[in-house]
Amino acid sequence: MPDGLRWAATYDLRVSEDSVRGRSSRGFVTRTPSIVDRLRTEPEARIPFSVEFSPPRDAAAEARLWRAVREFEQLQPAFVSMTYGAGGSTRDRTVRVTGQIAEETTLLPVAHLTAVSHSVDELRSMVGSYADRGITNILVLRGDPPGDPLGDWEKHPDGVEYAEELVRLVRDLGDFHVGVASFPEGHHRAGDLEQDTRCLVGKLRAGAEYSITQMFFDVDDYLRLRDRVSAFDAEQGAKPIIPEIMPITSLRSVRRMLELSGTTLPSHLDEKFTRAAGSGPEEDRAAVREVGIELATNIGERLISEGAPGLHFITLNFARATREVLSNLGLAAARV
Repeated sequence: MPDGLRWAATYDLRVSEDSVRGRSSRGFVTRTPSIVDRLRTEPEARIPFSVEFSPPRDAAAEARLWRAVREFEQLQPAFVSMTYGAGGSTRDRTVRVTGQIAEETTLLPVAHLTAVSHSVDELRSMVGSYADRGITNILVLRGDPPGDPLGDWEKHPDGVEYAEELVRLVRDLGDFHVGVASFPEGHHRAGDLEQDTRCLVGKLRAGAEYSITQMFFDVDDYLRLRDRVSAFDAEQGAKPIIPEIMPITSLRSVRRMLELSGTTLPSHLDEKFTRAAGSGPEEDRAAVREVGIELATNIGERLISEGAPGLHFITLNFARATREVLSNLGLAAARV
């Protein structure tokens, strides 16, 4: 039996004994701060920010990731998250790198966990693998089908159908802090915004403590999401909805990401980026980057003024663009 699965099979008993001592089976502290606690303990004059990393595919990518990790560590973000490949394709790398961040840096990691292509036993094993590395903050996602993120979603025969079920599964395993995804424009599989809101509230009622949005480019979409959740359930609406920002540095790359995620780039912004990219065979990356940094800064400023609980940045494992936006927002000074 894999170590993680063996852990999962006994964790319900073990948590009642070990949580008193504050230690996991490997001796790491299990009661790490929750994301909500981190958001609340930031100085009032400084909005919390966090960053998203992805597991590296090769040695060169891993070196680049760790350069970014060390650069952001100097700025002490509230937390960092590590994504999880479609269908669990990066499972081992996600666990390994997230564990290294927990053990070798001062950063607070949040591990992604997706339901797609996994049985309940495999999901329990994953949670056990995270816990054995001292990771108790988990971002629960239903996940996209491997190969075609917009294709039909098929439940694993022995898995779970919805993210709400996965939230309950993780919470039932022990003292974990769970976050979920939210969608300012509505999830592309939801019939309408009302159904999308109902799904988000269901995940929050199941025990999720906060949500992180999908990237968006119209702040009003985020504000309307916040209002919809509060109107549907005031108690759940009080939980943080953390907006996600992506500084665009390549128009070609971001268009592909938008296509796969179902996110919309408003026409006036698309036109602005298209002009910046130019009409040559290769886009003007410097001009696109300049527009992207300006847009991300403007979005951040508006979100801060509207009382967002924090800002979560997609980094693609590069630090420079996000650091520039943070500097523009007055958030890039290293803290001591």
